[in-house]
Amino acid sequence: MVRHPPLARPRAFRPPQNGGAKADDERYVISEESRQVRERQEWAMQELLRKRRAAAMAVPTNDKSVRGRLRRLGDAITLFGEREMERRARLAQLMARLDIGGELDRLLRAYEEEVEDEEEEEVQYLFFTEGPKELREARIDIAKYSIKRAALRVQRAKRRRDDPDEDVDAETEWALKQAKGMVLDCSSFGDDRPLTGCSFSRDGTILATCSLSGVTNLWEMPQVTNKIAVLKDHKERVTDVVFSPVDDCLATASADRTAKLWKTDGTLLQTFEGHLDRLARVAFHPSGKYLGTTSFDKTWRLWDVNTGAELLLQEGHSRSVYGIAFQQEGALAASSGLDSLARVWDLRTGRSILAFQGHIKPYEPQEGYFLATASYDMKVNIWSGRDFSLVKSLAGHESKVASLDITADSSCIATVSHDRTIKLWTNNSNEEEGGETMDIDL
Repeated sequence: MVRHPPLARPRAFRPPQNGGAKADDERYVISEESRQVRERQEWAMQELLRKRRAAAMAVPTNDKSVRGRLRRLGDAITLFGEREMERRARLAQLMARLDIGGELDRLLRAYEEEVEDEEEEEVQYLFFTEGPKELREARIDIAKYSIKRAALRVQRAKRRRDDPDEDVDAETEWALKQAKGMVLDCSSFGDDRPLTGCSFSRDGTILATCSLSGVTNLWEMPQVTNKIAVLKDHKERVTDVVFSPVDDCLATASADRTAKLWKTDGTLLQTFEGHLDRLARVAFHPSGKYLGTTSFDKTWRLWDVNTGAELLLQEGHSRSVYGIAFQQEGALAASSGLDSLARVWDLRTGRSILAFQGHIKPYEPQEGYFLATASYDMKVNIWSGRDFSLVKSLAGHESKVASLDITADSSCIATVSHDRTIKLWTNNSNEEEGGETMDIDL
């Protein structure tokens, strides 16, 4: 056997003790940059531990996960007569006791086991909610309808552009002049309880009002003194009313979680049931075939007017959905909620294409000369559609103004209030000045 010579050990380095040599404690001084890097690493490690601890202390909301966490911690997964919320509260108390008792490692192990199990499970989730066949047919119908309306809008815009007699500025000035001349024409009590909504029929000959009494009244225009019909079938207060843009029928929304479709003679045609909380607003699609409703159950829904079937249940708001409106061409719908969020939906595809955060204004038509807003300050303001400047403020109500509507020819504005009165605002300057008129596209 050949013996190898022992390996030579390297000589230890001995720093010189004289000649300006630095001492041991000075030779290992950390630079400022290295110290900052070390502090960042320590902070990142502490942050990671805090996140792991927070994740381990987070109580699952899914009942299956709650049972799994209880089993991993060695406790009973359920007790006799125990409900889901009680089981989750018991898990929270158990985790708090373990944390106080210094058994954080046990909680971390249980959490890490859950994460590993979730990674092993390959669950396939649908990225969309499959709708009924009727919804697909409705989307196709809405797409065809909106294409025709868009083509008409483009033709009208080209005509106005090429016609030398068209003067958009003059039309706008005339319309704003008419709006500025609005005065109170008549006032009448509409119910024993505060009024909540109003709507003109498509020809402007009927005004519908609803109230907290659960009753909807139809009034003959131009003076709201002759009551045509009384609609009674809701079990709770009526929150909104709207006329169909194409038929002589109207829809009402109520706190009894239903919407109803009526004829102007008081005949009940349809009842739309499905919402889990009280309804806020209701709106007809421009085609008149579909009805949109909003509810405090955080959803809005689309219904088939003819069959009463629910076509779409749309989520997307974190709080109650309050307002809904359809684009004039029918392709888009806008919903606004108490979460200060407004969403614009493409009805042809079902996608949310826009979201507005903050204070939300109603979704208005593209070709209006002015718009009117009702407020809880007991006033109605008329704004210019050109620069949104204030044109006129209509004062006369003694309580919150709940709703308003404008006739198709913009000649009359109806307002209803919690003071139980209906007020009609018109412009009589044309009659006094000899009938000055102008042909404009409304």
